[in-house]
Amino acid sequence: SVEEEVEKLMWATRWGADTVMDLSTGKNIHVTRDYIIRNSPVPIGTVPVYQALEKVGGIAEDLTWEIFRDTLIEQAEQGVDYFTIHAGVLLRYVPFTANRITGIVSRGGSIMAKWCLAHHRENFLYTHFEELCDIMRSYDVSFSLGDGLRPGCIADANDKAQFGELETLGELTKIAWQHDVQVMIEGPGHVPMHLLQENMDKQLHYCSEAPFYTLGPLTTDIAPGYDHITSAIGAAIMGWYGTSVLCYVTPKEHLGLPNQHDVKQGIIAYKIAAHAADLAKKHPTALHHDNMLSKARFEFRWEDQFNLSLDPDTARAYHDATLPQDNAKVSHFCSMCGPKFCSMQITQEIRQLAKAGT
Repeated sequence: SVEEEVEKLMWATRWGADTVMDLSTGKNIHVTRDYIIRNSPVPIGTVPVYQALEKVGGIAEDLTWEIFRDTLIEQAEQGVDYFTIHAGVLLRYVPFTANRITGIVSRGGSIMAKWCLAHHRENFLYTHFEELCDIMRSYDVSFSLGDGLRPGCIADANDKAQFGELETLGELTKIAWQHDVQVMIEGPGHVPMHLLQENMDKQLHYCSEAPFYTLGPLTTDIAPGYDHITSAIGAAIMGWYGTSVLCYVTPKEHLGLPNQHDVKQGIIAYKIAAHAADLAKKHPTALHHDNMLSKARFEFRWEDQFNLSLDPDTARAYHDATLPQDNAKVSHFCSMCGPKFCSMQITQEIRQLAKAGT
């Protein structure tokens, strides 16, 4: 329902989402989007081809440039901040996906690929790209150039289809910039750790260092139900290598529609990944945050430790599960080691003895 989607929006921003995408499908797309935009404290992005497809009864072959253009303007007038546009899915790249294990896994990418093959014509988003730029500039909307041919499994990573599309996105980036339209580039997907660096290097080269926006990537395919973890590993590494935006993944990825609990789990996993990347890049404020929490931990300032954490509610609940008493919040131990085996308490005593002996 619309109410549930708005609640998920507010919940995501409560836990630190910097931007939110409305990926709704179905008959009430316009109304849902309107409520989300009106209630959002952060920028909102959409994938306009979803609504355009609804307008033609879900038949990709019946899409036209005119229907898509009108949908784009409709959403821009509502106040959408950025659009995912799959303009890099070219007719000549589609055959490169034939031998993939999972084929084309992007919804927008598969829609445009089907249209191209049905008409044996070039993607109308590509052929009308300069007109798209004019609309985007008029409404001050940014491009998120979609990776419609991203790999959907580890085996398909870094193949000819993926990098062919990426090179085309680099060409489109320059055209958008010539029209004074801002651009970010969507990236994979599913990529093993040893292939992540190549993704970053090629994106920087092909796309003239436009901001990279990666969907993880997932570093293994064997953990349905835990893909917020498999993808946060890749997100942390890509963040360290230089990606600009991390698109979160929830535990429900590949399994179902996420609920509020799943949204929180995904957001927290990605806040951890982003912070770990910032630490690796030696951002001073990131290091200061860690140092403040570590100091609170060593000094047994439990409330400060909870409040400095990414998820104070969970940290406090885990502590209180075994030591719920108020005086436990000032005690110099936790339930892991108890009062006699706490290494930090022993270290403090060692320092006091050393100080007394000098």
